[in-house]
Amino acid sequence: MQNYSLMHWSSLLQRGKEVVNVARSVTPTQKLPGLFSEPLSRVQVSSMAVKENLILLGGFDGELLCKCVNQPGVAFCTRLSTEDNAITNTVDIYRDPSGSLRLITANNDCKIRVFDAQSFTRVSEFTFDWSVNNTSVSPDGKLLAVLGDSTECLISDSHSGKVISRLKGHKDYSFASAWHPNGLILATGNQDMSCRLWDIRNPSESFAVLKGNMGAIRGLKFTPEGRFLAMAEPADFVHIFDTQSGFLKSQQIDLFGEIAGISFSPDTEALYVGIADRTYGSLMEYKRRKDNHYIDSFY
Repeated sequence: MQNYSLMHWSSLLQRGKEVVNVARSVTPTQKLPGLFSEPLSRVQVSSMAVKENLILLGGFDGELLCKCVNQPGVAFCTRLSTEDNAITNTVDIYRDPSGSLRLITANNDCKIRVFDAQSFTRVSEFTFDWSVNNTSVSPDGKLLAVLGDSTECLISDSHSGKVISRLKGHKDYSFASAWHPNGLILATGNQDMSCRLWDIRNPSESFAVLKGNMGAIRGLKFTPEGRFLAMAEPADFVHIFDTQSGFLKSQQIDLFGEIAGISFSPDTEALYVGIADRTYGSLMEYKRRKDNHYIDSFY
């Protein structure tokens, strides 16, 4: 994503195609009785998630948009908040414990909102004491990691929003989180230039601290099978940790430019790093070698 546009990059064909452009007004295509959907003026995209044939976008003015991958237009769009600086910081798509598909948003207005992915009706709304910079849902759909303008990170019940645990150890505000596929380990990224790892069965203290080089930890991703954890700083550095070594073995990727995001391919054979630099903006693709190292990228 960049500004008002979302591109799809094919690693097989080595070419990109624009799939969403919200530089002009957006009118939702799906019209259902009682659906609170509204046209929006142009939207500067702040956050993105793609899963289960859906594309979910958040905006810098509190917007939320949802597009079906195989259908034209934007199915649903609305403004979550009219407050000043009400950035939609995080969006995600997940299945709750009953198997229902849900959309979740974290916003600067201190709220987390959950929507049904079929009807786009709001299912839940949880309010916290500080701006929510990031939220992520456990693999079983039962728990929420809630991070924001606080040194504490929270574990909440995804159905009620009730706080179950308070994770203490970071020294500044948090901006990233990721759940290991086993659902027992949570990684949190903070402005104190560290990622802490928590065993949610014993949340009283983190069991490991991973250090960055020069900036806040802004991106965290586990591979689908849980073997590796990627940790991104705001610029120049991405770190890869081997979970089977107890996070002791690692590789550092030293690149140039502001990092917009990181993602593994579903088969774990590639790592993608988005570069947001005005001059060197690109999508870098790192191929995995069979001895578990990465070779040079191409873009």
